[in-house]
Amino acid sequence: MGDAVLEIMVRERLVKRANMPVNKLHRMTVDRVCAKAQSAAVELLLGRLTEEEAAVYKRGRNANGNHVPKNADPQEYRRATGMEALFGYLYLMGDIPRIEELFALIWID
Repeated sequence: MGDAVLEIMVRERLVKRANMPVNKLHRMTVDRVCAKAQSAAVELLLGRLTEEEAAVYKRGRNANGNHVPKNADPQEYRRATGMEALFGYLYLMGDIPRIEELFALIWID
């Protein structure tokens, strides 16, 4: 769920910024939602999470799963998975303002 939330938010920001060909939009989106980019974004969020949010992030990060995509570093992939779990949790809780607040912290033009 969280990966979809993040992707929609990224696509929305990119589309609002400028009209562009679909292929370019897709490439720019992938660059921002890949494990490496999400792992870097986690650094911007960690000190700003509530205890509950940090616990959700850690559970998502530490979830069992032996599959790591061949083009991803395992540590980056796990951190990205934790961030996706957090955004999915917030979405399911209906806390859209908090999602937007956290997303604003990681969005870099």
